[in-house]
Amino acid sequence: MRGWLPECASVVATEGDPMPQIKSDFDGQTVLTTFEMTLGTAADLMDALQAAYREYISKQPGFRSAALHMNDAQTRIANYSKWDRREDFLAMLRSEEMRRRNREINTLCRSFEPVMYDVVDVF
Repeated sequence: MRGWLPECASVVATEGDPMPQIKSDFDGQTVLTTFEMTLGTAADLMDALQAAYREYISKQPGFRSAALHMNDAQTRIANYSKWDRREDFLAMLRSEEMRRRNREINTLCRSFEPVMYDVVDVF
């Protein structure tokens, strides 16, 4: 199973921000989304998330970067994304395209929950 993990780990970023970096002075919106799924749907869910970022999310106004992570049991995916503003993330989430994609994603997992955070400190 571990051999599959590097293939599913992915990072999507804009030109100016090649990889998500956590900084305490970040003035944008940080979003952490967790997905719970079964081993049987892990690859399909990761494929759907990668396609969503590659084809749509990364092209939306205010998107800065994102990273997808899967646990070694292939039962959870964590997504870390950065946006210029909270409103940019919410506009993407509420778009007809993303609502359609989220309906599909919902069939591949038990649950998923995007939560907006502010970076307090980095060590």
